This record gives sequence, structure tokens and C-alpha cells, in this order.
Amino acid sequence: MILLTPDIRQALRANACRSAASRARGETFDPRCDARDSLRPAVKFFNPLGAATWLATELYEDGDTLFGLADLGFGCPEMGVFSLMEIESVRLPYGMRIERDEGFYSPHSLSRWAATARRAGSIIHAEQLLRHAAADAAFDLPTDPFQGAAG
Repeated sequence: MILLTPDIRQALRANACRSAASRARGETFDPRCDARDSLRPAVKFFNPLGAATWLATELYEDGDTLFGLADLGFGCPEMGVFSLMEIESVRLPYGMRIERDEGFYSPHSLSRWAATARRAGSIIHAEQLLRHAAADAAFDLPTDPFQGAAG
């Protein structure tokens, strides 16, 4: 699997440029982790045989350095930079490698992911919590079953 398609690579580079421009203005760049949003994309990589997971939102000019949230499975997800070449070079049993989650989508910002992952101890658990939070918000029923009933 190609971890970064040309379109994803271009979009992550654009995010890096937006981030640099935001910093120059003294602002914070906090993109949503929405792989379907061509304006502010994120990409999720994962170890199919383990807990390591990465959410990348920026690709630096060198074409190798990614910025985002990294979780190697030790219970302490961290924001920072990581190497695409290192991720691509990981060899797993049975000929497997690190993969890109092609169906990844989230309406949450990178900072919310980071805060939730730190509290939960992993990106994997944060994903479950954020998914449940989104479902609860979408399924917001009144506490009184007769509220709004004509009577």
C-alpha cells in the first residue's frame, strides 16, 4: 500500500504551509482530522498487528517529516514530528507493513484528538470515546418522554 498518494501528499504539504502562515500571524493552526476534507486533511497510519497509530496533518518540505499525533502503544500519545520513511520501513510478521486507514474520518480537531488520546492512554481508545461522543450528540433525546406532547 502506498502510504501517501500524490493527492494526500499535496494536501498535507498545504496544511504545513497554512500552519507556518498561522504561526507567523501568532495564531494556532488546529485542523480537523477529516480525511474527506481536501482543505484540511489528516491521514491515519496503523500497525495491523499492534497498537502503534499515527494521525498526521502536515508534511514538511523535505517530503519525509510529518507532524501530528503519534502513539507507539506505550500509553503516552504525543504531538510531534515523525518520519514517513521510518514508518514505511517497518517490517511486520507475515509480510505485513504499516497501513493507511483509507476510511478514516473524524469531525474532531487534532487538539481534541490529542487531549482525548492522552486521557485514554491511546489513539485507539480515543477513537472509541470520540465515536461514542459523536453518536451521543447525534442521538440527543429529551429526558422527559412526554416533553412536547400535546395534552
